Amino acid sequence: MDGKEVAVKRLFLNTRQWADQFFNEVDLISQVRHKNLVKLLGCSMNGPESLLVYEYYFNKSLDLFLFGTSHRGNLTWDLRVDIIQGIAEGLSYLHEESEIRIIHRDIKASNILLDDKLKPKITDFGLARAFGEDVTHLTTGVAGTLGYMAPEYIVHGHLTEKADVFSYGVLVLEIVTGKRCSNSNGSHGGQVLLTKVWKQYKDNRVEMIVDRSIYEDSIRDEIMHILQIGLLCTQANPDDRPTMGKVVELLRNHRNALEIVLSDPPFLNVDAVEDIKEGEHSRLLSSNSAPSLSGSSRSYLSGR
Repeated sequence: MDGKEVAVKRLFLNTRQWADQFFNEVDLISQVRHKNLVKLLGCSMNGPESLLVYEYYFNKSLDLFLFGTSHRGNLTWDLRVDIIQGIAEGLSYLHEESEIRIIHRDIKASNILLDDKLKPKITDFGLARAFGEDVTHLTTGVAGTLGYMAPEYIVHGHLTEKADVFSYGVLVLEIVTGKRCSNSNGSHGGQVLLTKVWKQYKDNRVEMIVDRSIYEDSIRDEIMHILQIGLLCTQANPDDRPTMGKVVELLRNHRNALEIVLSDPPFLNVDAVEDIKEGEHSRLLSSNSAPSLSGSSRSYLSGR
């Protein structure tokens, strides 16, 4: 395209599922414009495969920078905060500011691309859902990545914007700690990550969980502030999670620890997922080997 390097996503439309994802992605991404969303340049449906043409980002994904050995040192604390802010602004736009309300459903590190200035771009709208103005929630087949999925969504298929908020909170904790919420070896990394972050947060020992390559005593309050936002977004009760607009406000207007009371994050026993009706397991369209998170107890948030 005029000599410009582009990224091409190839989809073989040999199943109804992949065809639906292709048309869904084209329909939704073509209607939104924001500095923190990837830009669709074109598409093609000639031949046995369909192509989506996007802007190309040399730095590729946040996943590579967080967990790849060669890039990890490039993410300073200030850059991580900027990335956290940018993702929040992109999601706030999708939920509250665009002409159509969109829930992404698969927010994770590998779906965040980084441009040449390491500014984040949310990508992969194949699983996204649009909401009408008068719709409060959808009950739908579960799709997304285990470890990032909200407990009320994975168990009941109850989908609201708060499912994206939960995924965002998990991603924030990954960015701060430099640790994956899911492990490729099949162990339940997401539950381990939330457990560790919560324990060190309660013990006021955030230096024990933060990525060692970025920790300094001088930014301890800022780190605590961002961790609080991550934990707030992963509260068990979706009503206790903030909107993404509120998250943007918290990130912009505060740099110190918040005066809030947080409840234990949700821990969904892995056996609970096994108890979901067998037919519903096929609804999980993509997953990493991560734990499901749930809590048997409700959580409540109040100000002090």
